[in-house]
Amino acid sequence: MQTTCAGIILSGGLNSRMGGRNKAFLELGGRSFINRILSVLEECFDQLLLVTKQPQFYDNQPIRIVEDIFNLRTPLAGIHAGLVNMTTDYGFATSCDTPLLKTELVRMLVSEIDIDVDIVAPASGSYYQPLCAVYSKRCIPFIEDRLGRGDVKTDSMYETLKVKRIAYEQLQVVDPKLESFFNINTPEDLKFANQTAQNRERPHA
Repeated sequence: MQTTCAGIILSGGLNSRMGGRNKAFLELGGRSFINRILSVLEECFDQLLLVTKQPQFYDNQPIRIVEDIFNLRTPLAGIHAGLVNMTTDYGFATSCDTPLLKTELVRMLVSEIDIDVDIVAPASGSYYQPLCAVYSKRCIPFIEDRLGRGDVKTDSMYETLKVKRIAYEQLQVVDPKLESFFNINTPEDLKFANQTAQNRERPHA
């Protein structure tokens, strides 16, 4: 049975540690975060969605904009809105502050989709990467139940739903330093990411 997958970008944080600046439009190597992430996801998916509470900021972006259904500031609400609005069986979810996301890592996760599991996620020990993971539409009722009770933690999904764990070691074959997981939260993070991007793009002798 063939499955289909969409790309979902979440952009709903307060950006407080970045002085209130919208991280989607910060630049890395002369390109905005949102542009870099879109470039990666466009190589992997035919359908793309961006979930935000401020759709007016993204009018000029080449992506379908949707809003949270639950008025809760949590990634779980963003994942939910993406899953409800997509027309595919699965959705790969990431956030707007991961500009070092690699196409090869996304493709590896998508290649692990199994119709018998609800989530495909990177895992190390008991920790999962919820915003670099693939979710089935079957997750929607579970998330709605949790959000309806005010439970905003993503951890409960991994304890209850059927999860296919993808070990960090497996993903390091295509992303040795797991840069795809790196969230830019502070000016110091941005400086580090710029140094990383420069080293990555510098030609080797």
